[in-house]
Amino acid sequence: MDLGLLLAMLMIFIGSYVQSSIGFGLAIITAPILFQISPDYVPAPICLTALFLSLINAHKYKANISMKGLWMAFIGRVPGSIAGGAMLFYVEPQTLSLWIGGIVLFAVIISLLPLRIQPTDPRLVIAGFFSGLFGTSSGIGGPPMALLLQHQEANHIRANLSAFFVVSSLLSLIVQVPVGHMGIKHLYLSLPLIPMSYLGYKLAMKTVEHIDKKTIRVISLVMCSVSGIVAIYAAL
Repeated sequence: MDLGLLLAMLMIFIGSYVQSSIGFGLAIITAPILFQISPDYVPAPICLTALFLSLINAHKYKANISMKGLWMAFIGRVPGSIAGGAMLFYVEPQTLSLWIGGIVLFAVIISLLPLRIQPTDPRLVIAGFFSGLFGTSSGIGGPPMALLLQHQEANHIRANLSAFFVVSSLLSLIVQVPVGHMGIKHLYLSLPLIPMSYLGYKLAMKTVEHIDKKTIRVISLVMCSVSGIVAIYAAL
C-alpha cells in the first residue's frame, strides 16, 4: 500500500464524513487531490464511492425524501451527463485538472454568497443539467443542487441530495463507460475507497448532533479552496 493510496483513502474518509454531516462535499473535497494522485481516480471511482455513500444516506433519511421537485432535476441531468461525457472524451488531463479546480473554487464562492434561490421547476432543470455536466466530467455534481436546496431543513437536505446523487451517479457511470473513463481498473481503484467512505459515514452519524454545522462548513470550505488551488496550480 503506497502513500498515494493512503492519501486517497484519507481524503475519501474526510469527504464522506462531511457529506454525511451536511448533505454534500465528498467530491468537492476529494476530486482535486485525487486527480493529482492519479487521473484515473476522477471521475469514475469518485462516482462509485458517491453512489455507495448516497445509497446509505438515502436509506437513513428515506422518510424525508421528496421526489416531487427532484424529477425536474433528473430531466436536466440526462443531457448534462451526455455533455459531461463528451467533455471527458475530448479534453486533455491537464485541462481537466484546471476544470476541476475551477469548479471547486466556483462552488466555494457560490457557498459564500448570501443567495436564497427558490427551487422552481426551471431552476431545477438548469441545476440538474449543470450537475450532470460537472458530475460526469469531474465527479463534482453536488454544488448546483445544493445551492437550490440549501435552505431546507437539515434532514430534508441530506435526504433529497442523497436520493438525487443515487440516480445521478448511476447516470454518470453509464456515460463514462463508452468514453473509456469507467472500466475494470476504475472499479479496482474504488475497492479500498468504499470501506473508508463507510467509516466516514459512521463517524458522522455518531458526531453529527454534537458538532456545530457551521464549523464543519467553514473547515470544508477551507479544504475545498486549498484543493481547488492545488488542482489549478498543477495544471498551469
